[in-house]
Amino acid sequence: MKKGMIVDDATVMRMRLKDILEGAYQIVAEAQDGQEAIELYEEHQPDFVTLDITMPKVNGMQTLVKLIALHPDARIVIVSAVGQKQMVFQALGQGAKDFIVKPFDPERVKLAIARLFK
Repeated sequence: MKKGMIVDDATVMRMRLKDILEGAYQIVAEAQDGQEAIELYEEHQPDFVTLDITMPKVNGMQTLVKLIALHPDARIVIVSAVGQKQMVFQALGQGAKDFIVKPFDPERVKLAIARLFK
Protein backbone atom coordinates (compact mmCIF):
# COMPACT_ATOMS: atom_id res chain seq x y z
CA MET A 1 0.00 0.00 0.00
CA LYS A 2 1.33 3.45 -0.96
CA LYS A 3 2.14 5.78 1.93
CA GLY A 4 1.07 9.41 2.03
CA MET A 5 1.65 12.54 4.08
CA ILE A 6 -0.90 15.34 4.44
CA VAL A 7 0.34 18.90 5.02
CA ASP A 8 -2.20 21.58 5.96
CA ASP A 9 -2.37 24.07 8.81
CA ALA A 10 -6.13 23.41 9.23
CA THR A 11 -6.88 20.28 11.25
CA VAL A 12 -10.31 19.89 9.65
CA MET A 13 -8.74 19.85 6.15
CA ARG A 14 -6.21 17.20 7.17
CA MET A 15 -9.04 15.10 8.61
CA ARG A 16 -11.12 15.49 5.44
CA LEU A 17 -8.25 14.43 3.17
CA LYS A 18 -7.42 11.53 5.45
CA ASP A 19 -11.06 10.37 5.33
CA ILE A 20 -10.99 10.50 1.52
CA LEU A 21 -7.66 8.71 1.10
CA GLU A 22 -7.58 6.15 3.90
CA GLY A 23 -8.36 2.65 2.77
CA ALA A 24 -6.71 3.14 -0.61
CA TYR A 25 -3.55 4.62 0.95
CA GLN A 26 -1.79 4.54 4.29
CA ILE A 27 -1.44 8.04 5.77
CA VAL A 28 1.86 7.82 7.66
CA ALA A 29 2.26 11.47 8.69
CA GLU A 30 0.44 14.78 9.03
CA ALA A 31 2.12 18.18 9.28
CA GLN A 32 0.68 21.61 10.03
CA ASP A 33 3.46 23.71 8.50
CA GLY A 34 6.27 23.42 6.00
CA GLN A 35 9.08 22.98 8.51
CA GLU A 36 7.30 20.06 10.14
CA ALA A 37 6.55 18.64 6.67
CA ILE A 38 10.22 18.57 5.70
CA GLU A 39 11.18 16.85 8.97
CA LEU A 40 8.39 14.28 8.66
CA TYR A 41 9.22 13.61 5.00
CA GLU A 42 12.77 12.72 6.01
CA GLU A 43 11.50 10.46 8.78
CA HIS A 44 8.70 8.65 6.89
CA GLN A 45 9.75 8.88 3.19
CA PRO A 46 6.12 8.88 1.96
CA ASP A 47 5.23 7.88 -1.60
CA PHE A 48 3.22 11.09 -2.01
CA VAL A 49 2.42 14.39 -0.28
CA THR A 50 -0.62 16.65 -0.37
CA LEU A 51 0.71 20.13 0.31
CA ASP A 52 -1.38 23.19 1.16
CA ILE A 53 -0.10 26.45 -0.37
CA THR A 54 -1.15 28.82 2.41
CA MET A 55 0.44 28.02 5.79
CA PRO A 56 2.18 29.95 8.57
CA LYS A 57 5.96 29.86 9.12
CA VAL A 58 7.11 28.03 5.97
CA ASN A 59 4.42 28.18 3.26
CA GLY A 60 3.62 25.52 0.68
CA MET A 61 5.65 27.07 -2.15
CA GLN A 62 8.79 27.26 0.02
CA THR A 63 8.18 23.71 1.21
CA LEU A 64 7.67 22.44 -2.35
CA VAL A 65 10.95 23.98 -3.55
CA LYS A 66 12.86 22.56 -0.58
CA LEU A 67 11.34 19.06 -0.83
CA ILE A 68 12.03 18.86 -4.59
CA ALA A 69 15.61 20.05 -4.02
CA LEU A 70 16.15 17.33 -1.39
CA HIS A 71 14.07 14.66 -3.16
CA PRO A 72 13.77 15.35 -6.92
CA ASP A 73 11.47 12.33 -7.35
CA ALA A 74 9.00 13.46 -4.64
CA ARG A 75 5.36 13.18 -5.73
CA ILE A 76 3.62 16.30 -4.47
CA VAL A 77 0.03 17.37 -5.08
CA ILE A 78 -0.66 21.02 -4.27
CA VAL A 79 -3.81 21.91 -2.33
CA SER A 80 -5.18 25.35 -3.11
CA ALA A 81 -8.19 27.47 -2.37
CA VAL A 82 -10.28 28.77 -5.24
CA GLY A 83 -8.63 31.87 -6.68
CA GLN A 84 -5.00 30.78 -6.29
CA LYS A 85 -4.58 29.90 -9.97
CA GLN A 86 -1.32 31.82 -10.35
CA MET A 87 0.21 29.98 -7.38
CA VAL A 88 -0.94 26.63 -8.75
CA PHE A 89 0.77 27.25 -12.12
CA GLN A 90 3.90 28.38 -10.29
CA ALA A 91 3.82 25.21 -8.14
CA LEU A 92 3.43 22.97 -11.19
CA GLY A 93 6.42 24.75 -12.72
CA GLN A 94 8.42 24.09 -9.54
CA GLY A 95 7.81 20.33 -9.62
CA ALA A 96 4.35 19.66 -8.18
CA LYS A 97 2.68 16.82 -10.10
CA ASP A 98 -0.96 17.93 -9.79
CA PHE A 99 -3.30 20.07 -7.73
CA ILE A 100 -6.61 19.75 -5.89
CA VAL A 101 -8.91 22.58 -4.87
CA LYS A 102 -10.74 23.20 -1.59
CA PRO A 103 -13.51 22.33 -0.89
CA PHE A 104 -12.48 18.80 -1.85
CA ASP A 105 -14.25 16.69 -4.45
CA PRO A 106 -13.43 13.16 -3.22
CA GLU A 107 -13.29 11.72 -6.74
CA ARG A 108 -10.91 14.46 -7.94
CA VAL A 109 -8.66 13.88 -4.90
CA LYS A 110 -8.51 10.12 -5.56
CA LEU A 111 -7.85 10.70 -9.26
CA ALA A 112 -5.00 13.14 -8.55
CA ILE A 113 -3.27 10.67 -6.24
CA ALA A 114 -3.86 7.65 -8.50
CA ARG A 115 -2.31 9.53 -11.47
CA LEU A 116 0.94 9.93 -9.50
CA PHE A 117 1.61 6.21 -9.88
CA LYS A 118 0.83 5.71 -13.57
